[in-house]
Amino acid sequence: MRITAAVVEEIDGPFVLQDLELDEPGPGEVLVRLVATGICHTDGLARHGDLPLPLPGVLGHEGAGVVAATGTGVTEVREGDPVVIGWPYCDACRHCRAGEPRYCLRLGEVLVGGRRLDGESALRRRDGSPVSSHFFGQSSFATYSLTTARALVKIPDGLPVELMGPLACGVSTGAGAIFNTVRPEPGAQIAVFGAGTVGLAAIMAARNSAATRIIAVDRHDSRLVLARELGATDVINATHDDPVAAINDLCAGPAGYALECTGVIPVVRQAVDSVGMLGTCLLIGGAPAGAEFTADHLTTLWGKRIVGVLGGSGRSHELITTIMQLYAQGRFPFDRLVEYFDLADVQTALDKSYAGEVIKPILRMP
Repeated sequence: MRITAAVVEEIDGPFVLQDLELDEPGPGEVLVRLVATGICHTDGLARHGDLPLPLPGVLGHEGAGVVAATGTGVTEVREGDPVVIGWPYCDACRHCRAGEPRYCLRLGEVLVGGRRLDGESALRRRDGSPVSSHFFGQSSFATYSLTTARALVKIPDGLPVELMGPLACGVSTGAGAIFNTVRPEPGAQIAVFGAGTVGLAAIMAARNSAATRIIAVDRHDSRLVLARELGATDVINATHDDPVAAINDLCAGPAGYALECTGVIPVVRQAVDSVGMLGTCLLIGGAPAGAEFTADHLTTLWGKRIVGVLGGSGRSHELITTIMQLYAQGRFPFDRLVEYFDLADVQTALDKSYAGEVIKPILRMP
């Protein structure tokens, strides 16, 4: 079928709207008419070549829309269902079977292989030449997406479909780090480095926990104001203050947990240094390919944990459904992070996100 998509032809190339051909759904597949797709910094990493998606290709991995058609064997959804396109996975490896599909052993293939997991690309030009599809299992900077039924999460009646896409990655990444990995005990002290989508989602999740000190660290005063409104008990402007010293002052010692949500290597070191014995630093933000960080050996040896967390861990269905329910109850107002753009303005939206002018841009589909 004919669709419109924002195509990136080469590394650092512009997004160009083009008409492409998309395959009809095969066994276990679902065609989704996209209503809106969030923009994530991971899309920028792929465009810059820090994720090895073969180009030309279609990015986008925070899609939400309506089921347009289903392939044979699909029973989870039916035509007309509003859905979020969640995390892709093989459903066969030991990690998937253990309930951790975000750490699927075929992760590279399902995220940036540029094709179906066991097949060819679903996108091509009119002359038949292929264009990489299935970025994070969806390639949703487009009017339609072909994905697997197991990746979909139904949106409850009454919730705005155009808002739900960021639950596929940015929002669930921050919230899941709290709900699935930190699991704050009563009185927990949590420092969150970076008050973007991921960090603010973590703050909202922590507010829905037994944590009693939630510290936001950022360089933008406007984001720190919003962080307070969304649940931070304390804020630190890293432009003016040493975050590690300030956290130690607020916590009467190191924090129990630090979430590094920026992917900026000097900030990673600050996050690691802000927790002490038996403390845990979670690495969440995506750094450029080949980036390395250092940590002090002795203080890390004294029971400190440095843990990578991908996509919030756990399963998309349980995590995304929980966040939608919390949003409906007024306990997780992630709509306050959002600004909408047209698909044709994808480059402007991404630029504003990188500049810190917009926290979570969402593209509305024509």
